[in-house]
Amino acid sequence: MIKVAFIASEAVPFAKTGGLADVAGALPRFLGARGAEVRVFLPLYGSTRARASELSLVKKADFSLPGWRGAHDRFCLWESQRDNFRVQLIEQEGYFDRPGLYGTSGGDFQDNGERFGFFCLAVLEAMKRDSFRPDIVHAHDWQSAPALAYLRHRYAQDEHYKSTRSVFTIHNLAYQGLFDGDILERIGLPAGLFHHQEMEFYGRLNFLKAGILYSSAVTTVSPTYSREIQTPEFGCGLDGLLRHRSHVLSGILNGVDYSEWNPAEDGRLAARYTPDDLRGKARCRTDLLRTFGLPSGGRPVPVVGLVTRLAGQKGLDILAESLEDLFREKLRLVILGQGEPALEERLAAARDKHPAAFGLHIGFDETVAHKIYAGSDLFLIPSRYEPCGLTQMYSLKYGTPPVVRATGGLEDTVQEFDPAASRGNGFKFQEATSDSLLQAVRRALGVMKKADLRLSLIRNAMACDFSWDRSAGEYLDLYRRILAQP
Repeated sequence: MIKVAFIASEAVPFAKTGGLADVAGALPRFLGARGAEVRVFLPLYGSTRARASELSLVKKADFSLPGWRGAHDRFCLWESQRDNFRVQLIEQEGYFDRPGLYGTSGGDFQDNGERFGFFCLAVLEAMKRDSFRPDIVHAHDWQSAPALAYLRHRYAQDEHYKSTRSVFTIHNLAYQGLFDGDILERIGLPAGLFHHQEMEFYGRLNFLKAGILYSSAVTTVSPTYSREIQTPEFGCGLDGLLRHRSHVLSGILNGVDYSEWNPAEDGRLAARYTPDDLRGKARCRTDLLRTFGLPSGGRPVPVVGLVTRLAGQKGLDILAESLEDLFREKLRLVILGQGEPALEERLAAARDKHPAAFGLHIGFDETVAHKIYAGSDLFLIPSRYEPCGLTQMYSLKYGTPPVVRATGGLEDTVQEFDPAASRGNGFKFQEATSDSLLQAVRRALGVMKKADLRLSLIRNAMACDFSWDRSAGEYLDLYRRILAQP
């Protein structure tokens, strides 16, 4: 049995700001179902503490952290049993009992380097004290990358970790964890790591670089993204290092937990439906329009949905430039999301100008998200880059063909629909421009107007299988390969 320690800064249902939480909350369960023994390690945030009774957390112990020079040096370990894996949470009130995970609306916490250095070191100490010897330490994104630096430079001769191998998964290369070099000694790492061949990066200390340098294998969340980040366009300054380590770099597509995302069983919907009986989808469409206060009677008008972070990375500026042309196509647009204030204001102004055609919900609501996936006719994802993307996988399952920019995981999961052969599951555009987006939307609308093609496209979409079980098998194969190495 392979023993795996998952180290992540968030995981559902404990804490979430993005897709990392979905991965860290779902993948361990599917690894466990395939026979792995998995422990997931998280910080115990203030928001998680508020739900402690719901999560059945059990206080374990009170530990000191030897050699730590930061502001706090003690932690408690709490535990929760989840299906076929365990979650252990590091409690340190001074570092983690705050509003927000990484910062507030005013910006990131200034001591984030110290906070997540403490978290990673506490995890490794906790495993030693609990006699859990992981075969694999699987760290995720910059917040967990210091764990691999500790394994390389602090625990290299430690008997407990002598056989441990490591995997580092990059969920978004743009977020790297940059700090001043003098933090190294405070967090218990050698000052000599502030060097261009180690963790130094253009005069700063780069946590994510440590994950790339010191891991046995590096993965990204889609095959295309693993290739893209080796180029200057997508490499965020680390493309040279990634090319150097390309022999250990691969992409494993994220998955979907279909027990949570299935229109045949989804209790959040106005009606349920299957590929063989799509009548419920029409009722979901009517319910969606009513939810956003848009006209739902009369001749059907195409509904295009988005569930997204309102940010330039997600291509929302491209969408904003396209709005007037989109509304000339006689469609209705619904958007759920929040993000950059300038984009929120721009979209709100467009909503006020087109109140019968544009529904906008600033914020996030899980039920409204499900309604959009089910009730829309098309789902739009104009991202400038997208490491994997889960929303297109959700929309496919709900029979809502996606219109996407061909990048990262969107390129890997969406195949352009071919009307002549009735093959494909959506529509793609190459350039991050308003013209390219509009051309793709018009192609999609043309197909959706023809009943036979529309039905074929919807059924193709719903037949796609992006389950976590497939991804879990690929991760286990990777674990076995690196454990077999000398």
